[in-house]
Amino acid sequence: MSGGGLTGWPDRDSTGGKAAAPPPIRRQYHTDDMFPSQMPARLNLRTALLGLALLLPTAAQADFRLCNNASSRVSVAIAYTDGQTWVTEGWWNLKQGACETLLRGALAAQYYYVYAMDERGGEWKGKAYMCTRDREFRIEGRENCLVRGYDRTGFFEIDTGKDARNWTVQLTDSNQPGQR
Repeated sequence: MSGGGLTGWPDRDSTGGKAAAPPPIRRQYHTDDMFPSQMPARLNLRTALLGLALLLPTAAQADFRLCNNASSRVSVAIAYTDGQTWVTEGWWNLKQGACETLLRGALAAQYYYVYAMDERGGEWKGKAYMCTRDREFRIEGRENCLVRGYDRTGFFEIDTGKDARNWTVQLTDSNQPGQR
């Protein structure tokens, strides 16, 4: 809408004169513990506090994320050490263009490992072997995968650096490690 006036109200009525003022807004309050005369001040304070909270800087998100910039849906698994043992988790299914947080919070290690496959048989793989399975999983340990009833899958390494607090992996069709 162009021109001055209230948003959503015409500047002129149908006869070419000035438009009538919009109907008054009637406020109804349903709070038992306040008098109606206190309501607008209390509501304005709440609105001001909410606005202030939205303007305050927030702590940066510290997560390990993966974005699927490949041309088809991908399934993703991640492996990492929790300081005592290896943990492998999967599967996240990401449609084309989607991003997903695989691990929440500040990164606890420098190296993480990822395996992904697309619905056409393409893989992002490497030489760090971890235990996986066909359905959703969380597996502790990376030794004796086959003996323990799991698959043995090659993951590629992600070096996040010594001081990284968060990291995002971008999967594209042209960066499939191990693909020939």
